[in-house]
Formats: sequence, structure tokens, C-alpha cells
Amino acid sequence: MRLRNKPWAKDFMSEHPDMLIINPEDIKGDWAEEFGNSSPIHIEVGTGKGQFVIGMALANPSINYIGIEHFDNVVVSALEKAIEAGKPSNLRLLRANGENLESIFEKAEINRVYLNFSDPWPKTRHEKRRLTHANFLQKYEGILTPGGEIHFKTDNRSLFEYSLVSMTDYGMKLLSVSLDLHANMPEDNILTEYEEKFSSKGQPIYRLEAQYQV
Repeated sequence: MRLRNKPWAKDFMSEHPDMLIINPEDIKGDWAEEFGNSSPIHIEVGTGKGQFVIGMALANPSINYIGIEHFDNVVVSALEKAIEAGKPSNLRLLRANGENLESIFEKAEINRVYLNFSDPWPKTRHEKRRLTHANFLQKYEGILTPGGEIHFKTDNRSLFEYSLVSMTDYGMKLLSVSLDLHANMPEDNILTEYEEKFSSKGQPIYRLEAQYQV
């Protein structure tokens, strides 16, 4: 997908340091202080335009949420939505790369990881770029509390099947697996932009919850 250039993005982001953090490595180990409370912290890796993480923050004020996005032209859209939503106090957005999670968070600083409609990287030579590859599962484990969970949604069946195998081989416990999430829609399901798009076309949405063994 080609990203439309937004030359004003960097200036706009710098004007809202209370919501979008450009150098999150400076807060490593101090995220509870950043939020001003000791509530659980959930992160979304690859937050895109922010509809999911903002919706979760609004729906669950007793949980802190962090949306992580690598591209300026995308995260600025999430920032705009967060501002429109009133800048929820339990939400932060990060301009960061998901490969650097261990430079951003201390061990056991995070309680849950969300992965929504991640790039499937279908070619075998790109396998290690998939966010459910063992290398990434190790990164998540390094920042999650013992027994922490990953919640994963996708429209890509091949990636979903790959993720089931990858997480099982890693030794994780599958808590929930759905091959058609919208057939029996959970009341607390917050839709992403892609989820709305694909489900409207009749495509099934796949979802799983997996837990690291203590």
C-alpha cells in the first residue's frame, strides 16, 4: 500500500507530546508514571489509523492502552482520531518500530499484546517479518507479565494458520480460536478499519487468544 505523503505530519505530532510520544525509549520502565496510575497496560503493535486502540481506551477506562505505529503518515491519522475522541487519558500513541519493543518497555511492564490485521508477508523469504514469527513472540514474552496474552485478528487464513502453528510450537496455550468471529460477534469486540472493510465484503475474520506459559 502506498502511503500518501503528509509533509506537515512531523510538526503536527510534535505539537501533541501528551498523546503521541516520538522517543518512547526515554520512558522505558516508567510507563505507570507516564499514565499516573498502576492500571494494566495493553499495547497494539501496528495500530494503523487507531480505530481499535482508541475504541478500546474509551470502552475500558481502567486499562491503559498504547498504540504503536512505525509510519509518520499513518500514526498522524491515529493522532487526529485521538484528538477528536477527546484525548483519552488512558491512551498513548508511539511513533516506533515493533522490532524495538525491548528498548521501549521493561520486562513484565506490559499485560497484553494486540496484533490486528498485520501484514501477512506471504513470501517464505519474508517469514521472519511476520509479527507472529517466533522471533517476535520472544520479544513479546520479554515485556509481558508472566502468563501474559496475545490477542490476534486477521482476514488472512494462511497467516492465521501459520500463527496457530507458530504460537503452539513456541509453547503457548491457545485460549480461544475463532474461524468466523462475526458469526457470533462478541459484545466487547472493537472493530478495526480493516475489519469493517473485509467483513462488509463477507470475508470471515479469524481471531485467537494465546497465553504464555508461566
